[in-house]
Amino acid sequence: MRPIQKSRKLADVCYDIRGPVLEKAKQMEDEGHKIIKLNIGNLAAFGFDAPDEIVQDMIRNMQNASGYTDSKGLFAPRKAIMHYTQEKRIAGVTIEDVYLGNGASELIVMSMNALLNSGDEVLVPAPDYPLWTAAVSLSGGTPVHYVCDEQADWCPDIADIKSKINANTRAIVVINPNNPTGALYPDALLLQIVELARQHQLIVFADEIYDKVLYDGARHTSMASLADDVLFITFNGLSKNYRSCGYRAGWMVVSGEKKHARDYIEGLNMLTSMRLCANAPGQYAIQTALGGYQSINDLVGPGGRLLRQRDIAHKMLTDIPGVTCVKPKSALYMFPRLDPVMYPITNDQDFAYQLLAEERVLIVQGTGFNCFTPDHFRVVFLPNSDDLAESMGRIARFLDGYRKRHGTA
Repeated sequence: MRPIQKSRKLADVCYDIRGPVLEKAKQMEDEGHKIIKLNIGNLAAFGFDAPDEIVQDMIRNMQNASGYTDSKGLFAPRKAIMHYTQEKRIAGVTIEDVYLGNGASELIVMSMNALLNSGDEVLVPAPDYPLWTAAVSLSGGTPVHYVCDEQADWCPDIADIKSKINANTRAIVVINPNNPTGALYPDALLLQIVELARQHQLIVFADEIYDKVLYDGARHTSMASLADDVLFITFNGLSKNYRSCGYRAGWMVVSGEKKHARDYIEGLNMLTSMRLCANAPGQYAIQTALGGYQSINDLVGPGGRLLRQRDIAHKMLTDIPGVTCVKPKSALYMFPRLDPVMYPITNDQDFAYQLLAEERVLIVQGTGFNCFTPDHFRVVFLPNSDDLAESMGRIARFLDGYRKRHGTA
């Protein structure tokens, strides 16, 4: 029989957070090996539970969650999100500007599907959260990666962004707080990006899913609060701030210069209707989450578990010869660099395979986040302190052996 091939649209798509190295880890688990997984920000797997009031609210409303909701979502959670945008100083948001989705991920893909034609370009950060690159490609567009500069605490390089804008550029993606680097961008930089969007009539897609996961007293500014003459599409949800990954409760807010975007918004509405609605139980969690006690502050503040684990991971990694790492100001990840002289890596996926095989530690290689060079990797610092210290110790042991094997110790 003739082989059935996958779509050519998938040729440039990768999602190595759940890629081939994870498949190898699953195989090893089936063989009885215990793997320490530092590959994905799945908080529940590490004992970070959703707040009780969210769980209880979903249970109480389960009887009401059997039918379809409005295609954009239930009124009460959308109104709660509208109020949240006011807290974030985003002007002019109405109920009709708020779309609920099965996580922000669904809405990211939808926003690209509604926008892009063949030949259209979207500026995407490098490194990035790979769903963004994949969503642009799947939608028929071309992702163009702009540099985030490690020497400037992983902030976007404005000159590089400018150099990559052309007549085909439709939008720019800004991931702030950032996954995978943990960077948090200062207002002055955000204003520069907004000015570029204004000059070139670009849409700003603002991924702000970690906007409450902030350390050392840092504050987050929503990009959409900085202008009303640029079109902003802002993404957020319950997954990270409220440890509710599996509930798939996310949202998208359209704000700013909507007048000239009526046709695009019509496209968003069409796609929203086609998928009928987001899952109803997850929608019932949103109002309670946004209006309730913000327990994330206990985790990221002084003495908090996430802050403590960030500090453990950062110290133990940077104590390893040849490893440097910008200390994250936000999110759940760090993106260490391996000195290419001490660690002459040519294929970082093979490097991840070797670490997994020798030390039973699962990481994601840097090129899985569209990093230009094979000298970075991402780790999550979610395991409890003992397991985290164990995993960092295993990475140190592996890298010691790597240096000896390559004569760079």
